[in-house]
Amino acid sequence: MKLWLSTLRLAGRSLRRNPLRSGLTSLGVVVGVAAVIAMVSVGQGAHARLQEQLASVGTNIVMVFPGATSSSGARAGWGTADPLTVADARAIERQVPGLRGVSYFRRGVVQVQGGGASWSTTLWGVPESFSRVREWPVQQGAFLQRSQDEAGAKVVVLGATVAEKLFGVGQDPVGAEIRVKDVPFRVVGVLEEKGQTVWGRDQDDAVFVPFTTAERKVLGAKRVGNVDMIRLGLQRSEEEPRIVDELSQLLRQRRRVQPGEDDDFAVRTMSEMSRTAEGTAADMSNLLLAIASISLVVGGIGIMNVLLVAVSERTREIGIRMAVGAKRRHILLQFLCEAVALSGLGGLVGVVLGVMVSVLISQLSDWPTLISPASIVGACLFSCAVGVFFGYYPARKASRLDPIEALHHE
Repeated sequence: MKLWLSTLRLAGRSLRRNPLRSGLTSLGVVVGVAAVIAMVSVGQGAHARLQEQLASVGTNIVMVFPGATSSSGARAGWGTADPLTVADARAIERQVPGLRGVSYFRRGVVQVQGGGASWSTTLWGVPESFSRVREWPVQQGAFLQRSQDEAGAKVVVLGATVAEKLFGVGQDPVGAEIRVKDVPFRVVGVLEEKGQTVWGRDQDDAVFVPFTTAERKVLGAKRVGNVDMIRLGLQRSEEEPRIVDELSQLLRQRRRVQPGEDDDFAVRTMSEMSRTAEGTAADMSNLLLAIASISLVVGGIGIMNVLLVAVSERTREIGIRMAVGAKRRHILLQFLCEAVALSGLGGLVGVVLGVMVSVLISQLSDWPTLISPASIVGACLFSCAVGVFFGYYPARKASRLDPIEALHHE
């Protein structure tokens, strides 16, 4: 313990002799650690937002689209693929066990007027199961009912953005009348705010009407019963592989896809999309972290360079220490302590700077950042490791000096 204290005291005294040079030497480590902290916090914030946006689409979801990827990698266009139908959705609901609901939709862009305002938005024709499958609760009023769908009733549920645009913030539009493509509708509910999707689309900028009403009275569908997509809500995520397999077999049978032929539909699961999105986010975070780590390496090279100069300047001092009894390991330890002190001090300042930069990014760009204690501890330990790695060569060089030659060094 006495040896360590003495060595640390000597190392501190050496660094205090030239504080400006010590500060400039640590600057590379400061920038490197700050960059690492900021990049990690931005990456973790992006991951948290990604999880939140994926959860807003719904959990344990399977989606079925018309058309499929061909052997050449091209995907059939929406207009060229055989459409999915309401009958397909009902057959899935009857014959595939383990579902908490099956939903489908048909949509189009419409102009809506109400509350003295006008707004262009997306109209969704959906069944009564849509809210349950999407796990999208109603904030005011109620969602659409099966009887309203069967009767083709002119009722509408508003997304939060449309309700705000037409009636203002905090108003209750339930019971009011709006016009959708000049067709009068009665507002029966307003959905809770969902926010943006992973792809940046505002989910709340939409209105929802009964499926039958949408295709026959608003969208003017030439062929009734076709849907843009079928969405399945699963009771248990563990059953996803079985349900996907049974669903595919059922649709191949209904659509008369022959054995050996590719599916003419595509099945996507939320877990699959989540893994893809998380993989992309992780790759981006690792790339940013690698770029930030380059600054740490540059800082370490700066420390090694300055210590090599210090060994040359203090050769006589090293010789005197050896002459009065200091061993090679004492000299090695002293220079290693100086290197670690430089990098460690730079790491601490870098942590403070990195936290400040993260907060600034969050406030200026409205981008979430998440600062974890693990990233702070990891950055500090890595900066100390940089000091040991790049300080070892100068320290070893100093400890290998010949005492006699060192004493005669001018």
